[in-house]
Amino acid sequence: MCAEIVHLFALKGRVMKKVGSIESAAADASLVIRMPAIPDRYNIGVDVCTKWAKGAERLALIYDTGESIQRFTFQDIETLSNQTADLLRDAGVAPGVRVALMAPQRPETAYVHVAIYKAGAIAVPLFPLFGEEAIEHRLSDSGAEVLVTDRQGVEKLRAIRHRLPMLKRVFCIDGGMDGADDFHAARQGCRDDFVAVDTCSDDPALIIYTSGTTGKSKGALHAQRVLLGHLPGVEMSHGGLGLSDDLMWTPADWSWIGGLLDVLMPAWHHGVAVVARRFEKFDAKLAIDLMARHRVRNVMLPPTALKILRAETTVGRDYGLSLRSVASGGESLGAELLDWGRAVLGVQINEFYGQTECNMVVSSCDRFFPAKPGWMGKAVPGHDVRVIDASGKVLPAGKLGLIAVHQPDPVTFLGYWNNPKATEEKFIGEYLITGDQGEMDEAGFIRFVGRDDDVITSAGYRIGPGPIEDCLLGHAAVRQAAVIGVPDDKRTEVVKAFIVLNEGYRADDALTRELKEHVRCKLAGHEYPRLIEYLDDLPTTTTGKVLRRELRMRTQHAVAGTQA
Repeated sequence: MCAEIVHLFALKGRVMKKVGSIESAAADASLVIRMPAIPDRYNIGVDVCTKWAKGAERLALIYDTGESIQRFTFQDIETLSNQTADLLRDAGVAPGVRVALMAPQRPETAYVHVAIYKAGAIAVPLFPLFGEEAIEHRLSDSGAEVLVTDRQGVEKLRAIRHRLPMLKRVFCIDGGMDGADDFHAARQGCRDDFVAVDTCSDDPALIIYTSGTTGKSKGALHAQRVLLGHLPGVEMSHGGLGLSDDLMWTPADWSWIGGLLDVLMPAWHHGVAVVARRFEKFDAKLAIDLMARHRVRNVMLPPTALKILRAETTVGRDYGLSLRSVASGGESLGAELLDWGRAVLGVQINEFYGQTECNMVVSSCDRFFPAKPGWMGKAVPGHDVRVIDASGKVLPAGKLGLIAVHQPDPVTFLGYWNNPKATEEKFIGEYLITGDQGEMDEAGFIRFVGRDDDVITSAGYRIGPGPIEDCLLGHAAVRQAAVIGVPDDKRTEVVKAFIVLNEGYRADDALTRELKEHVRCKLAGHEYPRLIEYLDDLPTTTTGKVLRRELRMRTQHAVAGTQA
């Protein structure tokens, strides 16, 4: 089975074979990060659950609803996932069949994932806050035959079900509904001794749809080995993982690669328990209370969450946190956020970098080397990250180019589902191109400048939005900031900033002049925003990334704001 499926979706020569262990040790010699060898046979479900279910009652999950708390051991997850895998088999799910899962952070979401991998099927996680159009596109494109969801998901499905002929069964984890079977009732009658399918490490296991920052969302197909490929980056961004008191949490939904493969599955690989809590909208106070109450030790906070926390916390106040590590990825962090992290969270925030197609390949790690503000970190052991030009030539230190990952690499996707053309465009020779521009210094630090279409060309200068946004966040008036380039006859483009203000500040000409001068003095004369527009909120993807394309559309061929 594995060879046939891999042939369909993997580009010739890019399927992973065995990768030798590559490691790096921290300066204190107590931390070693290594890329594990990739075995021929490997199954995520067995790795993250079955191996921990034997013997002692090891804690796997703390489910906090805000009103009640439930605890699940790995033995509980083993039993529940085996019953679910047996249910899926009875529903006609064979290896390679796509099973969609649309539910928030809750126990069922976690053990259904494990069950899908054990069954040799392909999981298609869907963000529970998606609208009907987004759900229909992903279910139709993936050809999902089974959907496991909650009451809210079933209600959304009603309007589009008739346009999804491939979808044969729907299970509702909140009980039976019109058009959906009662998941728990169906599971209760299933066997709990399911034997996991003996999968190859290159067998397809997961389709994660991109968040859609550029064009229509595409399904990135990943192999079973993808979890092993993630491990060094997760370990590096947390200064190791698996200490006796480690406990992980993230507000990122498990339907995204950040929540699923940066937190839930790596934690369970190491036998580390995870806290689950559904936040329909991130709330700083609730997040801090949750981390303090459960004595969370390891957290992955997206940049948007960090910025909200920064705006709503006070330096010097004791919030009762027990954090050992904080990791963040998705957008470049700057000195302001790093300083705040040390002052309020009590730890150095370790920044990491990757994307849905090839994740966790760059990271900072305070136990390896001091952070370099404005630079993401260094290549994670086991990943060969370079800066190249459009022909695939590796550029020397200090030269701006394309951030790329040399292949083969165990964390790289097999290809875009049903989209071979887009898959081919993702590679230049032996390199996967991220679509991001950046540079590398002599010490191996990598700086993210921006997406190919985010880099601003002004009066001959190439300007990245990140440093300007970070500088603006350093001003007391600024809650959020996003920067784009807008057309200009004289300079090609000029820098425009979109600002969300903190409470107590008023958008007026005086503040606009002050913000311009703030950037001009702290950065450079050619980088200050000549145009500033104030918004109530910034447009973002469902994962919290700023949608700069919407900001560009907002100002297309227009000169709005005040120009110096």
